[in-house]
Amino acid sequence: MEAKLKKLYFALLIPAIAGFIVAGLARAILRPKTYIADSFPQLAPLLFVLAVASGVAFPILLRTLFVNKNRNRKHITEAELLKFEQGTLYIALLAPYFCLAGFFLGISQFHFYGTVLASFYATYYFYPSQKRISYERKIFRAR
Repeated sequence: MEAKLKKLYFALLIPAIAGFIVAGLARAILRPKTYIADSFPQLAPLLFVLAVASGVAFPILLRTLFVNKNRNRKHITEAELLKFEQGTLYIALLAPYFCLAGFFLGISQFHFYGTVLASFYATYYFYPSQKRISYERKIFRAR
């Protein structure tokens, strides 16, 4: 289970990192004077809210729904836990992509750094370490 989750984690995260490298190089070479976000001031708060929602709020909501669904059961299967963990990773690791969009579009620094914090939280907290997976197995009594 740990290997599958780590494979998914890096498969979702590496394209975002590569996107930051490409966008950073493009900004350094082209040095744009204006950005798309300058024409659409609503874009910065929208990307900020989406990053925080996907990196923090939606994973909490998904976990709450999963707990409520399984609260009267003695145990759950490994497959159910894996499906839950994969869904959480898919949702949480959207935050770096919203951050990348904000970087590429040149949103305000306040909103951009908020998306960076949400991205760091999501990538750190939802990393599928052995300790975290064994803790999840223990909590949900996975067999």
